[in-house]
Amino acid sequence: MLTIEKVKRAQAVLADAIYKTDVIFANKLSADCEVYLKTENLQKTGSFKIRGAYNKIASLSPEEKAKGVIACSAGNHAQGVALAAAKNGIFSLICLPDGAPISKVEATRAYGADERAIELQKERGYTFIHPFDDEEVIAGQGTIGLEILSQMIDVDAIVVPVGGGGLVAGVAFAVKSVNPRVQVYGVQAEGAPSMANSLREKKVCALPSVSTIADGIAVKQPSTHTFDYCEKYVDGIVTVSDDEIATAILTLIEKQKMIAEGAGATPVAAILAGKLPQLKGKKVCCVVSGGNIDVTILSRVIQRGLLTSGRQCTLNIELLDKPGQLVAVSGIIAACGANVTGVHHEHANAGSAVIGCFLRIDIETRDFAHIAQIKQELSQHGFKLC
Repeated sequence: MLTIEKVKRAQAVLADAIYKTDVIFANKLSADCEVYLKTENLQKTGSFKIRGAYNKIASLSPEEKAKGVIACSAGNHAQGVALAAAKNGIFSLICLPDGAPISKVEATRAYGADERAIELQKERGYTFIHPFDDEEVIAGQGTIGLEILSQMIDVDAIVVPVGGGGLVAGVAFAVKSVNPRVQVYGVQAEGAPSMANSLREKKVCALPSVSTIADGIAVKQPSTHTFDYCEKYVDGIVTVSDDEIATAILTLIEKQKMIAEGAGATPVAAILAGKLPQLKGKKVCCVVSGGNIDVTILSRVIQRGLLTSGRQCTLNIELLDKPGQLVAVSGIIAACGANVTGVHHEHANAGSAVIGCFLRIDIETRDFAHIAQIKQELSQHGFKLC
């Protein structure tokens, strides 16, 4: 059974093994509430997962440590187990599922883990380190809650990413045990709402599949333990779309100079998208749980974030194919303060004028209001937008 003493003991165990990550004020993220960021993306291994993994491994008996440990994870838990095992001088095997981001696979190898089949657990007697369904793991994650309370004595609410529920269960339990006044909210991806569904149905529910850019919280089913803790201690769980997550990642890069992976950006996504209106006027701490995002995925996410926030736009214009048309269009766009980044010209189709053509222009803009202004100016000058 989880107790606050276990969480405090985990805090002592972790004292020399991890960073006590900073809480920073993010004054540019919301006009509705005071947003602070708990920067677990700057934790060792780039994720909070080292906390639970290290606390669990440190609790093993000498006999269990001698046999080694095994884990299965898409990346962050794997890296946490690998580093924790290395620091404790024990052997670790990590099974990464097909489709795990290459950057996380390589980072796990770098921390000293071998990648093998999970059948070896029974064959060789390894201890399985579960990513969330374990009291010692949950206690380790709960140390984040204790740190936030010590760093923000007047915090009103804490917003936490949710996958299998180990992080939010630990944080909520620790926070409510020390200061029941503080609210704790969870955020899941719309494509993986296993805990949100379970709480709504009042029982553990499994998803047939998950699909989200937030691979760190793409969990089909929470555990009975994490469900019970969430039902008792968490004040609510909301979901955010992949577009909202992409916008949050981009916003953190631009306004806070901070890299967050999809899972880590979900609390900020919930704030930006207005999913937690009850926090208006409150001091809110968002747990940025990790920063291990593959650079190829990051480039796609930035592109998507630019589109969904009105920072980029493609205009399709039907016009007559005669000299001066492109100059006129680009002149209007320039006068509106936008920047042309791409131009594609093609002849009209069978349903258009013989001398007609289509112009597709990619532009950089400020926001959707700016796009609307440009379209209005083009229309007023006689250009037909498709």
